[in-house]
Amino acid sequence: MSSEYSFDPGTAIERLRSEGDRAWRTLRFVLRDNSAKVGFAVIVAFGFLGIFGPLLAPYHPIEDTLQQGGSMMRLQPPGGKAVLGTTSFGKDILSQFLAGARPTLIVGLFGGVGTGVVGFLVGLTSGYFGGRVDEFLMRLTDLTFALPFMPMALVILSFVTPSVWLITAVLVTFLWKMPARVIRSEVMTVKERTFVKSARARGAGHLRTMFLHVAPNVLGIGFLYTAYAVGWSIVAGASLAFLGFGDPTTTSWGRMLEQVFRSGAIRVAWWWVLPPAIGIGAVTTGVFLVGRAFEEIVNPDLQTDQE
Repeated sequence: MSSEYSFDPGTAIERLRSEGDRAWRTLRFVLRDNSAKVGFAVIVAFGFLGIFGPLLAPYHPIEDTLQQGGSMMRLQPPGGKAVLGTTSFGKDILSQFLAGARPTLIVGLFGGVGTGVVGFLVGLTSGYFGGRVDEFLMRLTDLTFALPFMPMALVILSFVTPSVWLITAVLVTFLWKMPARVIRSEVMTVKERTFVKSARARGAGHLRTMFLHVAPNVLGIGFLYTAYAVGWSIVAGASLAFLGFGDPTTTSWGRMLEQVFRSGAIRVAWWWVLPPAIGIGAVTTGVFLVGRAFEEIVNPDLQTDQE
């Protein structure tokens, strides 16, 4: 093999620096969009709550029961000791909201990133090699499309004790199919370009060609679908928790909605419903706004149409 393709640490560092500069320029371009700025601010706030929310909670979301005048504060509206009111069990809703941001962040972030990575690798491998490899991976993708996510997830979680990480794994198992399809289509186009064929002709191996020549040209699509997958994961995780299949040891925004529904107070205790509902809606909308702005970079035709 030609020495041109031997590993050079200096070249690798320079490539990483170049990709970092490119990512920074892309972020700056995305944030020129006012909607994307709002979405980015929401995502940053959500990340902050996910990291520090449990530390900011004035009470323990599960163990502490608020009392006033010797009696439990059941379904108290906002005010006094409970800024956002209390649940039918006398728990502080603000504390549950702050503590619930972390499990929601874990499911959304790791579910989305896992979905993006698996979908990217499957689509990249399938589109690059083609033939039997493509046939096998695409039939596997078709099988995943054929299996309805929610019923299958409920069946799986019925036989095990749900946990945040298990739910995240279930989400990745069923959500990688869409990124894989799109990435495969892009890779099949990129691999026919002259620079890819030249790399192969000069002795580059399949892995080097695939990851250093093809992958960077479809990375934008991968990032876009990873961003969208974060929103999908948050909604799917909240839906599972609402149906009673969330982690029973933690408080999440989806589980808060499940508890208010089971208590029968969903039509009365608006202060119990709105915080988690607004939180889920705001984060998913923020992710969509940033992803939509990023899509204009990946697909310049959209930007041209708007101008």
